[in-house]
Amino acid sequence: MTGPWPRKGWRAVRAACSAAVLAAGLLMTATSPSQAVAQGPCDIYAAGATPCVAAHSTTRALYAAYNGPLYQVRRASDNAVKDIGPLGAGGYADAAAQDAFCAGTSCVITTLYDQTGKGNHLTQAPRGHFPGPAAGGNDNLANAVEAPVTLAGHKAYGVY
Repeated sequence: MTGPWPRKGWRAVRAACSAAVLAAGLLMTATSPSQAVAQGPCDIYAAGATPCVAAHSTTRALYAAYNGPLYQVRRASDNAVKDIGPLGAGGYADAAAQDAFCAGTSCVITTLYDQTGKGNHLTQAPRGHFPGPAAGGNDNLANAVEAPVTLAGHKAYGVY
């Protein structure tokens, strides 16, 4: 026993917290993009003294106040890049911006931005012990339209 409760009690607390985070996430999906959300998942974690050390999502902002880029796509036709952000602070990704940018060609996701402000961005994984299929043994970049999803009626793209 390391605290006032036995281990079994901590499991119940963790389960209750997980249920609260899930419920909060479901409540967030019930809002429209023009409505500001009260709390995103990382706001909830921070309130519980366990802040996010990195926060990546191609589908929505993970903080209620976040309005920066979520991810970057690169167009195959001319190698141009575009940052895709949420529709508004704390909102869903602007899939229409990606669709317009990638129209008539293919796109890959080059960067998943860290929403914490700590700079823990995700980029193409370099060659490791087992080489990947991309040039130089790197891993492949994700196809930007491979995993479409709908969140509360809003189109977004996951990563596959």
